[in-house]
Amino acid sequence: MNVQHVDAIAASRGDTFTGEVALKRIVAMHDPAGMAVSPVRFEDGARTNRHLPAGEQILIVVEGEGRAGDGTEERANLGPGTVLHLPASERHWHGAMPGRSMAHYSITTSGPATRCGPPDE
Repeated sequence: MNVQHVDAIAASRGDTFTGEVALKRIVAMHDPAGMAVSPVRFEDGARTNRHLPAGEQILIVVEGEGRAGDGTEERANLGPGTVLHLPASERHWHGAMPGRSMAHYSITTSGPATRCGPPDE
């Protein structure tokens, strides 16, 4: 059993985002068939690069106003309580609305995502 407090975990930026983003890996995937859980905070319009999750991904918006897209459709004004379920291998991106910040929890399964490059605005 591993018990810790989110405030004690250092945030990282990574190289898979545009803009200012802070990610905390509170549950790291220790097994290829396992899962990872991360709170992620996006500042003013920041977002992920396009990616394909290896397994399912669930995003739970807890603060602010977000947006997400899959290359053909964009969903905007995603507020607290919004839950996005993304199937394995669905190319997408997500982040904050321009001029707003947004925070969500990301729950992923089955290994790391495949990065598809920078956003395609």
